Amino acid sequence: MSWQANGGEKTKMFGTMTVLIPGTLVLALQSSSQTSASGLTFFLPIIVLIVIFYFIMIMPAQKRQKRVAEMLKNLKNGDKVITNGGIYGTIVGLESDSVQLRIAEQVKVKIARSAISGMQPEAKES
Repeated sequence: MSWQANGGEKTKMFGTMTVLIPGTLVLALQSSSQTSASGLTFFLPIIVLIVIFYFIMIMPAQKRQKRVAEMLKNLKNGDKVITNGGIYGTIVGLESDSVQLRIAEQVKVKIARSAISGMQPEAKES
């Protein structure tokens, strides 16, 4: 197999058969190999942004969610907690999906475990 220049066109010879390949077709074939590389360079910044978004937004949220689930699982009587509504109370009773809080003397309320947002910070003595 050999290539010959034939008046601006390339000729490919197979024994006695000659195939003419126009110059524009040759350029199109060459550019198709470059298209796959440019497609990768187009999507690479998008992939990098997705990875950065994962490490900045999604991973910390998952860690926070695991920490809250662990805290809710480890609740016990006497723990001082804060609810999502901002009510401060002390746990006086536990059930599988609810908690009984004492929010004042002789005042107890029953709330869902999922309504507890966190533990009360320890009071600093001065």
